Amino acid sequence: MELLIQNVRVLSPADGIDRTGDILLRDGKIAAIGEGLSTDGKVIAADGLCAVPGFVDMHVHLRDPGQTQKEDILTGCTAAAAGGVTSLLCMPNTVPTVDSAETVRYILDKAKGAKAKVYVAASITKGLKSEEPTDLEALRKAGAIGLSDDGRPVENTRFLSDAMKKAPQLGMTVVAHCEDLFLADGGKINEGAVSRQLGVKGIPAAAEDCGTAREIALAAAENVPIHICHVSTATSVALVRDAKRRGVKVTAETAPHYVSLTEQALLGRDADFRMNPPLRTDKDVQAVIEGLCDGTLDCIATDHAPHTVEEKADFEKAPNGSIGMETSFAVAYTYLVKPGLLTLAQLVEKMAVNPANILGINAGTLAVGAPADIALLDLNEQWTVDVNRLHGKSKNTPFKGMTLSGRVKKTFLDGQLVFEA
Repeated sequence: MELLIQNVRVLSPADGIDRTGDILLRDGKIAAIGEGLSTDGKVIAADGLCAVPGFVDMHVHLRDPGQTQKEDILTGCTAAAAGGVTSLLCMPNTVPTVDSAETVRYILDKAKGAKAKVYVAASITKGLKSEEPTDLEALRKAGAIGLSDDGRPVENTRFLSDAMKKAPQLGMTVVAHCEDLFLADGGKINEGAVSRQLGVKGIPAAAEDCGTAREIALAAAENVPIHICHVSTATSVALVRDAKRRGVKVTAETAPHYVSLTEQALLGRDADFRMNPPLRTDKDVQAVIEGLCDGTLDCIATDHAPHTVEEKADFEKAPNGSIGMETSFAVAYTYLVKPGLLTLAQLVEKMAVNPANILGINAGTLAVGAPADIALLDLNEQWTVDVNRLHGKSKNTPFKGMTLSGRVKKTFLDGQLVFEA
C-alpha cells in the first residue's frame, strides 16, 4: 500500500534534511523522499505544510490500568495523535503499579490497537513504596524499556543506585522524578510570593534541586546514565549544565508549561494550573528557556497527567497534574520558535530526535526505511484551545482559552492516517 505526501517542506534534523519535495510511504515505511514522485496509491497535497518526524513524548501518564475514568491507553493515544505524538513512554504510577511483568504485558497488549506507539516505564520499587526493589530483568523481558518511580522519588538511594547500574546492561533508561519529600512536606504550589498571598503551603525549589543533585551524584559516582524529569528550577538547570560539563552521563527534560507560565497563573485558584513540580517564578522560566537554548535540557516532554473535572474542582485538595500532549507542539512553537529563541529544527530535536535517542527507540527520523511516523504541521495557523474539542477523557489543561501558533494538521503512524484536524 502506497501513499504520497506531495509538495511539503520535509524537515528531519537527524538526517540533515530541510527541503521541499514529496514523501512516498509504502508498507508503513518511508520509501522515498524527492521531487516529482508518483504513485498508484492515494495522494495528499500538502502545500504550505511542514512534515516532521512524529513527536516522542517520554513522560506520559495514561492512567491505565486502574484509573480509566481519567484516561485509558486508547484515549490517551488518540490525544497523542492529535498532538503529532507517535511514540510515548507511559509512567508506572497506575493501579496496580507497573511493577510486574503481567502489568507490562497488559499495557503493551492493549496498546496494539492504539493511535500511537506505547513504550512502558516500569517501577524501580514495588508499589512505588521504596521498600522492596522490583525484578528488573523480568520487567525488561516483558517489554518495559524505562524505569522510574515517577509520581514520587525513589526514597531508598540504594535501590535507585542499583537500578541505574543495571539499566544499561538491560537496555533500559532510568528516568528520575527528583524531589526531596521532606522539603516538599505536602506543599501545593511553589513556595514564594504567590503561596504567601494565597495562604497555601508551598514547595520550595530546594526540594527539586536536592533531588536533582542526588541523581547527578549517583550518575557521576557510578559512571552510568540518568535522565532527569520535568526540570523547573534555575538551580536544577545549573546543576545539569555543570554535570554535563564534567562529563556526567545526564540528560534532562522540561515541559511546555515551564517555559510559558509562572506561579502568577495560580492567583485565580484554578487547580488546572497545579502540577508537580509546580509553576515557578519568571527567573526560573528564563533559566529553563536558556537551558533549552544552550543544550543543557535535551527534551521537551509533557508530563501529561489527566484528572477528572470533579477531582480538579477544589484548588487545595485537587491532585497535581495537567494534560499536555495535544498542545505541546503549539505551546513550544509559540513561546520558543516564534520569538526566535529556538529554530524549528532545534524544537524538533527536543521533541522527537533526542527523546528517541535517549530511549533507544526507532523514531525521530524521516530517513528512507524508517517507520512512516509523521506529523504534518501548519506553522502559520493560529488556534484557540477549546477544552470541548480535545480528544482525551480529561480536560485539565492550563492552556484552555489560549491562542497559540502552529497546529498539527495530520498525523501518520506506520503510514496510516491516525489524526486529521
